[in-house]
Amino acid sequence: MGSFRARLLPPALAIGFAVVLCGLTLLISGSNPFQALGVMIGQVGQGSTAVDIVNTAASYYFVALAAAIGFQMNLLNIGIEGQYRLAACVAAIVGGSIVLPPGLHSIVVIVVAALVGAAWVGIAAVLKVYRGVSEVISTIMLNAISLGVIAYLIRSDMFGELRGNNIGTAHIPESGQIPGISFGSSGTVFGLVFLAAALGVGYWFLMNRTRFGFELRASGMSPTAATAGGVNAKKMILMAMLISGAVAGLAGLPELLGRDHTFTLNFPAGYGFTGLAVALLGRNHPVGIAFGALLWAFLDKSALALDNVGVPREIVTIMQGAIVLSVVVAYELVRRRELRAQQRQVGRQTGRIDDAGESAEAVPAAAQAAASRETSKGVTGGVGPASAAGEPGAATGDDPPRPDTPDGPRSATHDDPSRPATHDDPSRPATDGDPSRPSTDDGGAS
Repeated sequence: MGSFRARLLPPALAIGFAVVLCGLTLLISGSNPFQALGVMIGQVGQGSTAVDIVNTAASYYFVALAAAIGFQMNLLNIGIEGQYRLAACVAAIVGGSIVLPPGLHSIVVIVVAALVGAAWVGIAAVLKVYRGVSEVISTIMLNAISLGVIAYLIRSDMFGELRGNNIGTAHIPESGQIPGISFGSSGTVFGLVFLAAALGVGYWFLMNRTRFGFELRASGMSPTAATAGGVNAKKMILMAMLISGAVAGLAGLPELLGRDHTFTLNFPAGYGFTGLAVALLGRNHPVGIAFGALLWAFLDKSALALDNVGVPREIVTIMQGAIVLSVVVAYELVRRRELRAQQRQVGRQTGRIDDAGESAEAVPAAAQAAASRETSKGVTGGVGPASAAGEPGAATGDDPPRPDTPDGPRSATHDDPSRPATHDDPSRPATDGDPSRPSTDDGGAS
C-alpha cells in the first residue's frame, strides 16, 4: 500500500499544482480558466482529435520507455531525439530500397530502426564505459551530429527525392507498410500502437521477472554493492544504453509506417525531450508512463482549441513545464515522508518509540551511566551490582581475605584474579633485582 501511494501521490500532486498554477495565470491575464479547461476537454470529441491523441501517445510511449531504461541505471539518455530521427531516416531509406513479401518487409524496417538507434547510442556507451565520458555530454553532442547526418543522407544526390518544395526519401511500398484500425472520419489508429503496448509488457517483465532486470536495478541503486555481489557494472551500463537506444529507434515508426511512408524535412521532432518528462511523470513504471503519455498527448492536441476562446495556447506549455518541475519536488517530499514512516516503524519494533510516536527510552540516561560505573567497579573488584543486591558470593570490603592459592599468595589488590599482577605477584614477570629472574652475567647459567 505504501509503495502504491508513493507512486500515485506525487504525479497527482504535480498535476494538481500545475492546474492551479495555470488557473491563476489565466485569472491574472483576465481569462476564465474553467472555460479554457472545458474547451480542451470538449476538443477530444471533435474530429480526429481522440485518435490523434492515441497515435501521438504511442510515439511518446516509445521514447519514455527508452528514457526509463536509462533511469533504471541512473543514466540520462538525452540523445533519444537524435536516435529516433536518425533511425527513422535510415529505416525509410532501407524500406524504400527493397522489395520483400508483406510482413517480412515491415519486420526488416523495424529491425533496422532498432539497430540504428542502438548503434548510435553505442558510441556514447563505449565512451562512458571505457573513457568515463559523461553520457549527458556525449548524447547531446550526438544529437547535433545526427541532424547533420540526416541532412546529408536525404540530399538529392544521395537517397533523397525532391518533391515540390520538400525533399525526402523514397516511398516505402505497400508491402512494408503496417495497416491500422480505421474509425472512419475520426481517423485511423496506427498499427504500431499495439507494438508499443507489447513493449511495455516486455519492459515490465524484463525489469521485474528476470535476473538481468534485477542486476540492472541493483547496479542503478548501488554500483558498489552490485559489483561486490558479482555484477559486471560496465556490462550493465553498456547493455542498458544499447537497449535504450534500440527502443528509442522505434519511436518514429508509427508515423513512418502508418501514415507518411517517407522521411522528409517535416518529420515530427521533439519527441525525445518529451519522453524524458513522461518517464519522470510515470516514475519509470509502464502503466504510469502510459498515463503520462496520454496526458501529454492530450495537452498537445487539445491546445489547438484554445485559440477559439481567446486563450493563448502557450498556457499548455506552462502547464507541462510546471508538471515537470513539481513532479520532481513531489517525489522527493513523498520519499522523505515514506522514509520517516519506515524509521518510526523500526523504532516501535525496537522499543525506542512508543505507539504515540514519542521517544521511549528503555533505561534513563542517568541509570545507564550508573549501571556503567557499577559494572566498571565490579570488573576491578569494587562493589558491583551483585554486592548491592546482597547476593551470595559478592565481594565487599568486609569479606575476610581469601586463602592463598597453591601457586602462592594472592595479590592484595581487591583479591580479584582478573586484575593484572603487581610487583608482589609472583606470576608477574620478574623485574630487576628479582632473584627469580635468570642472570644475564657472563658467569650465569644460560
